[in-house]
Amino acid sequence: MKIPKRKLFLLIIFAYVAFSLYAAYNVFFSTKVISRVHRVVKKETGAPSGGVRDGGAAPFLAEDWNPWEDEQVEYNSALNKKREAFKQHLSRIDKNKPKRYRVQIWGKAAIGLYLWEHILEGPLNPTDKVAQWREGELQSGKIDFSFYTGPAVVQGHVPQDMNSLVLVLNGREQQKVSYSTRWLEHVQAMVQSHTVSHVAVVLLGNEHCNNDWIGPYLKRNGGFVELLFLVYDSPWVNDKDVFQWPLGVATYRQFPMIRPNAQLITSNRPYLCNFLGTVYKNSSRETLMQVLKQSGLDKECITTAREKWLPQETADSLRRYQTALAQSELTLSPVGINTECYRIYEACSYGSVPVVEDVLTPGTCAAGPSSPLRLLKAAGAPFIFISDWKELPAILERERGMSQEQRVDRRRRLLEWYASFRQQMKERFTEVIEETFFKSG
Repeated sequence: MKIPKRKLFLLIIFAYVAFSLYAAYNVFFSTKVISRVHRVVKKETGAPSGGVRDGGAAPFLAEDWNPWEDEQVEYNSALNKKREAFKQHLSRIDKNKPKRYRVQIWGKAAIGLYLWEHILEGPLNPTDKVAQWREGELQSGKIDFSFYTGPAVVQGHVPQDMNSLVLVLNGREQQKVSYSTRWLEHVQAMVQSHTVSHVAVVLLGNEHCNNDWIGPYLKRNGGFVELLFLVYDSPWVNDKDVFQWPLGVATYRQFPMIRPNAQLITSNRPYLCNFLGTVYKNSSRETLMQVLKQSGLDKECITTAREKWLPQETADSLRRYQTALAQSELTLSPVGINTECYRIYEACSYGSVPVVEDVLTPGTCAAGPSSPLRLLKAAGAPFIFISDWKELPAILERERGMSQEQRVDRRRRLLEWYASFRQQMKERFTEVIEETFFKSG
């Protein structure tokens, strides 16, 4: 039977409408459960967490769905907690870590090299001793020290990355005093401009202990210098703001830092004693030379006398002097302008026992029961002290009777003492600066 075209057309329309209604029902009204793996939901802030209610619109598909979203949130939360705990741990470590301080040392006198290389045992770059600019850094106690020295270290051209300063100066004679005064005035301007807060001075004082010129700069007198480390037995020393400091070796004549070795300690030294130095007229040094000659001891000792003091050593004279120290059991140390002299420390460097003339020299230096050389005596220096060079023949006679084993043992003890003395001075210097500059920190 042939179906009319009109009825066929209506049938197609009806089928299309029915299919569309069925599809719409499935999309919008079906309650079929979709598995977690295939369900795609876009969460909205404030939406209830129980699905669709009261005929509300069903959740719609999201374009960037992550099937592990909940696990990722939990992982991130745990990671953030670990990071926060680690930050708190670092903060506690930082709080418990000892606080460190920065101090600069400006070496404007040769004694600064003794402080830096021999006492603090700091490095210097470049190693060339005649370089225009040399610097180094080290840590001691709670302090990070930096050191600058050389002719190129001039006012206004030193890195100022600190507010605490140690200035090393020479006040031995008037020309040196004038130079040192200019540096003190420069530092005073820095204090007044609040560039520097704390100042200490290491001073090679006058050999007669006439150091009045620096008095007005001391804080106790209205100045700005909180600490003074002063060479020689000055009556100013009180171990509160003025401390005695050792003279040390003659770094201005390039005397080096000597590292003891087995040969230095155990070698068989061919000479009993040595004296290489200037013999001043009408001095005890003339008496010393006469005693050596009259007793025939000048053949058992290395002696070189000169009538005029020379400020600089040649390479050859320095070598001869060091050789004499290394080959002698004893080093004779008569007084000069002051009892304390470089020779004492240089002899200690080589394990040659100083024989020291223990008498006071003219001037205003302290005259207490432990003077002269009170700093060395207080440290238990294992020297031979005499009051008259006429005692020397008896001393050298005893030397002849000593065995090599006894001499080696004494040499070792002297070197150990000198190393301990320098370490004590390092610790004292550091502790005094810490307590004075940073006691409130």
